[in-house]
Amino acid sequence: METHRVFNQVPPLEGYDLFSTDRALSELLQQLAPGADFEDARALGQLAGDAEWIERGRLANEYPPELQVFTARGERIDEVRYHRAWHDLMRTATERGLHAAAWVDPRPHPHLRRAVGFYLWSQVEAGHVCPISMTAAAIPAIRHQPELAATWEPHITARTYDPVLAPFVEKNSALCGMAMTEKQGGSDVRANTTTATPQGASGGGNLYTLVGHKWFCSAPMCDIFFVLAQAPGGLTCFLLPRVLPDGTRNTFMIQRLKSKLGNRSNASAEIEFDGTQAWAVGEEGRGVATIAAMINQTRLDCALGSAALMRQALAQAIHHARHRMSFGRALAEHPSMSNVLADLALESEAATLLALRLANVADAAEGDRNASILKRIGTGIGKFWVCKRAVAHVGEAIEALGGNGYVEESMMPRLYREVPVNSVWEGSGNINALDILRVLRKEPESIEALRAEYEPIRDDPRMRDALVMVERYLSAPPEELEGSVRVLVERLALLWQAALMRRYSPQDIADAFIETRFGERSSIFGAISAKIPFGRIVERAAPVS
Repeated sequence: METHRVFNQVPPLEGYDLFSTDRALSELLQQLAPGADFEDARALGQLAGDAEWIERGRLANEYPPELQVFTARGERIDEVRYHRAWHDLMRTATERGLHAAAWVDPRPHPHLRRAVGFYLWSQVEAGHVCPISMTAAAIPAIRHQPELAATWEPHITARTYDPVLAPFVEKNSALCGMAMTEKQGGSDVRANTTTATPQGASGGGNLYTLVGHKWFCSAPMCDIFFVLAQAPGGLTCFLLPRVLPDGTRNTFMIQRLKSKLGNRSNASAEIEFDGTQAWAVGEEGRGVATIAAMINQTRLDCALGSAALMRQALAQAIHHARHRMSFGRALAEHPSMSNVLADLALESEAATLLALRLANVADAAEGDRNASILKRIGTGIGKFWVCKRAVAHVGEAIEALGGNGYVEESMMPRLYREVPVNSVWEGSGNINALDILRVLRKEPESIEALRAEYEPIRDDPRMRDALVMVERYLSAPPEELEGSVRVLVERLALLWQAALMRRYSPQDIADAFIETRFGERSSIFGAISAKIPFGRIVERAAPVS
């Protein structure tokens, strides 16, 4: 008697093109960059859907990095060893220019091109794009110190991958990490206690020695790090190499690797400095201002990365629901499931549009004051909202797979562990919201920049209450607004997403988003009115036709 016959199990989602099957993405690009060639993104999308690369993403998390403090002879080396799959993923990311190529790409829309690749490749494995993101963000920070930029920028933007610790003159490329926060301060970096002592002349471009600790150091095997420390003139930004120009290793003691909820493929460390050499980037006391450009770039990547995780979770959920039979028909054919999937699809499309609009604004910000202002305020809004929504979105997508979504053989637990880090990284929700409030107060033009973005929905009666609410918040006294700033940022983000959907998505898709986010709203996914065409929305978002 046959006791174990496998049936009604879903085939793995692989061998598909993440670029071409993402209709929201491809249609948006046709409008943001008409006539532009995105063949490199198409090729990367095909690679990202290949079974071998999907398996590499799994292996990089199955075999997380390991710390080796000493050699067998007792020599201190403070190295982190990664699985081969990690190096394969990193090599592809750098060769495709997902790190810093946007700063030197001569083609139109360089930041948008890079963002599309980052969005696609993050769906394969999210941990390794942490150092990729920080390397991209290093360029606007290091340019505060032209002589350091002249030395390091060619290595940072190079499309090669060299994980060996060696003097930069022996390497063709360099990756960048960050070490900002300390035990006692967290986001309050002005409470840092690490000290920086000048070794001669002080100020930008000069050598200092650092003594202190860092509670979080991202990607400790990078070549250079941006750190904050207290110089005689106040909190200052420094460039700190792992290997010094004379070939000796800098004092960079890795005390332990963090045991984290997610982001397991990527190492995060606690490190100690004791006479560690570093060069000042910008003037003493200007550390926060210097590092702000770097943080703004990484916040964009938080939004992009969260949108990518949402897209992949949605793809997995739809794929499962279309193949899994339940009560005589496919899960996706049940109205209740179709409702959930359609709602998840609307959320994913809105997240993708907002994240890529921010990259589009970054391209325009070079030499355009209005775009620069919109970039400053908009990146914070996108980071806050998309990262917040991603956690609930991926959690709901897991339910579409039932128990199969809760086991490690599926990709879903890994996606779910990844999403919270983007909300925490580069400022948690409150920090991000307060930064947005600070921009609104200091630069009133930012309000006008947002109003211009809302133009496509200004005459929609469903928007009236939300628009009035925003104006009321913006005119409130500062002491009242700070306590409710998260509500303001939520409204700003939703209005922007609605405007983007109206501008770039099909009319019925935009109407469905507006109806569900501004009509009789529900706090759960899957509460769409029955008059909205669930099936068309799900079909549009399906990863395979």
